[in-house]
Order: sequence, then C-alpha cells, then structure tokens
Amino acid sequence: MTRPSTQAYYFTLRLLITQPKTNQYHSIAAMISIVIPTCNRPDLLARCLEHLAPSTQTLSAQFYEVIVTDDSDTDEAARLVYESFSWARWTAGPCRGPAANRNHGASQAKGEWLVFTDDDCLPEPGWLVAFQQAQINNIGISVFEGRVFADRPRRSLCEVSPINDKGGNLWSCNVFILCSLFKELGGFDERFPYPAMEDVELRVRLENRCQRIVFVPEAGVCHPWRRARGWKGWVRYRYSMAVFLAIHPEQRQKFTWMYYLLVVLQTLLKETLPGIVHFRGAGIGCSFITVLFFGSMAFWAALQPAWHEKLVRL
Repeated sequence: MTRPSTQAYYFTLRLLITQPKTNQYHSIAAMISIVIPTCNRPDLLARCLEHLAPSTQTLSAQFYEVIVTDDSDTDEAARLVYESFSWARWTAGPCRGPAANRNHGASQAKGEWLVFTDDDCLPEPGWLVAFQQAQINNIGISVFEGRVFADRPRRSLCEVSPINDKGGNLWSCNVFILCSLFKELGGFDERFPYPAMEDVELRVRLENRCQRIVFVPEAGVCHPWRRARGWKGWVRYRYSMAVFLAIHPEQRQKFTWMYYLLVVLQTLLKETLPGIVHFRGAGIGCSFITVLFFGSMAFWAALQPAWHEKLVRL
C-alpha cells in the first residue's frame, strides 16, 4: 500500500482545520488542551470562557478541550463551569501558587499540545486556528508564543498590561507548547509561589536546551489593563526574583545593581515624566512606587551582590 506524501498529509490537515464546524469527519489534526488557572475571579473567568466557546472559536470544538484549574477558596468557579460552560472541564487546583496550578491543569490534559492563558485574558476567535496553522507551517518547532495586547489606550500610570507585540517574552498568558516537551521539562517550576518570573524561568530553560520559540502574531490574546501592583506586590516580585537567581546562578551577572538602576532611569524617562503630561498625573503614585522599589533593589544589590541568598535557600 502506497503511503501518502508528507506534503499531501499537511495539505489535508489544513483542509480539515478550516472546514465548517458542521462537517463530521475523522480528526487527524493534533488535539489542543487549553489550561486556565484561576483563583477567586469568577467574573473574569466567565468572560475568558465566553471567548473560548465552540460558538466563538473558529477551530472546530473536536480539536480542543478547556481545563479550568481552580485555586479558589469558594465554589463559585466550579458552579460557573458546571452551570454555564458545561463544555469546559473543572478541576480543583493544588493551592500552591499559579505555577503549580498550571502544572496541575496540564496533568489533566488529553491533548498533544498545551496552550496556556489566564482567567483575566480574552482570546481572539482565531486564536487556536492561528496556533494550529503555525504548528503545521513550522514542523519540528515545539514552542510558540502569541501576541498580547490591551483592550484600549492607556489612561493612567496605575494601569498595566503585559503587552507582547514582537515576541521574545513567552508570557504564560499566551503559550503554545508540545505537551511531551512540557512534561519532560517538569512544567513550570513550583518553587515560585507568586505570579512573577515563573514564565521567564521556563523560557530560560528552553533557551538553555536550544529550543527555538516562534512568535505567532495572529494568535492574539487581549489582556485588559489592570491596576499596577502596590508595594506588597513588588515585595513578592523581589522574592520571585530571588528564587529565579537561586535556580539560575548564571543569570546573576545580568541582574546586578546596574540593571536595577537602569530600570529606574527608564521608568522615569519613558513612563513617569511623559505620563505626568499625557495622563495629567493620573496614577503618578504607582509610578513612584515602582521607581522607589527598583531604587531600593539597586541599593541593596550594590551593598550585597548576593542579596537573594538571604531571602531564598532552595
């Protein structure tokens, strides 16, 4: 029996992905498992799931599943999924932070590919199709990242969004990765208890393995503006940075006092001062907190280059 050529196989695969949803056919395309970690944000989760509904996504529902992994201390998210989004799958999370929560969701996945987004994100209708097409067009690539954009122009210095319009970040709110590779890597490092640096750490591990990461601008996710972290949030970021440096000591030469001082100068010149004019000072307090925090980081890093060792011992 003559086997079809590789070219014919992928031509057929393209046809199957773009066929109308009403067609019934045997799937040869790779199954995708969407993992959404959530924690006490049912209203945001509902909006995210609305954008992933089979009636909204242009990829046929037989090609993907949605897993909500829930670290909440109430049953609101569970009831939301069961009552309003029965096509999604709810699972109780481990309650050890977002890294562990994502890993738990991935452990429940049935798909060949994993795609991660957050409960406060709004994937575009063609999000999954764009990743599928990118996978087909880049045979041998196991990691992709999509575009992250805000929902409107910024109105205040207190608003933040992890915008990624050129790639090179691998933000955890828009990552498409081969499931077998993710499990081989051990997933996100669960020593990160807060939502900071765990995706950067995963990217460093991938780069150390010479894994090429392809940016897919068509795979867009909207991350609406959120209020910037206060001082408590920055303190948690400092702890996450200490964990990162403990795991990757080779990165210490990059994150020196000069790095933090440069962040201070860039924040002042590119954000704070222009924001005073553009936003008429709205949210100036948040910007000053950022400057004060990184200024303190520069000070302590200059006095104690091994500052992270006092915070974390892994």
